[in-house]
Amino acid sequence: MSEKKVPSTPLPATTVLLLRPKNPDDASSPVEVFMVVRHHKIDSFSGALVFPGGKLENADADPRLRARCTGADGIPDAELAFRVAGIREAFEECGFLLAMKRGATALIGATELKPIEDRWREKLAKDYASIVDMVEAEDLVLAVDCMTPFAHWITPAMVPKRFDTWFFVASAPVDQVALHDGSESVDSVWIEPLLGVAEADAGKRTMVFPTRQNVLMLGEARTVAEAIAQAKARRIVDVL
Repeated sequence: MSEKKVPSTPLPATTVLLLRPKNPDDASSPVEVFMVVRHHKIDSFSGALVFPGGKLENADADPRLRARCTGADGIPDAELAFRVAGIREAFEECGFLLAMKRGATALIGATELKPIEDRWREKLAKDYASIVDMVEAEDLVLAVDCMTPFAHWITPAMVPKRFDTWFFVASAPVDQVALHDGSESVDSVWIEPLLGVAEADAGKRTMVFPTRQNVLMLGEARTVAEAIAQAKARRIVDVL
């Protein structure tokens, strides 16, 4: 008689849907989302079109970060760690940093970001440094209140490698330029959600089921503001 296999514990992970208007000068123009193509040698979703994201790290839950997060009051510690991880992953994977200098009221612009990126992006990606190291050294405040919960997916128990993934939507900083990292991801694109699904259905792109379903849900909104408003109004349910 075979021994009953115990399901593996899902790894906590975060995914970020970075949004912008198709016409940068017109906030009412159709919403676009930033997506990357996973490297074919990556064991999870290799070659697929996905949102930036990844597993949580211990430092994402460091209690010192709460004082360096905007709008963190009322956000439970567990959720705050997912939001911090999303900001870190977006920075590592595509060079967007949802943060500001302490005392500032606007997100960091491209000019301020470049030296921070040069000093920290590779170190964070290779685990030579943590998000705490960067935030304290650069005197930053993480804009966790810019991240709105969008969906929550958990890999089914029968799958060997499982993830407990929170999806967040955020408006991409207007004065920053996204670029895939060239290692975990080998290409990137700004794309209208329903166009991305259509291209996947036509065989032009690879899109796994969770990504496809969340892109379809995003496609219900016409603009960035509408997408964020819909996410704020939505009751998040766990999808297995």
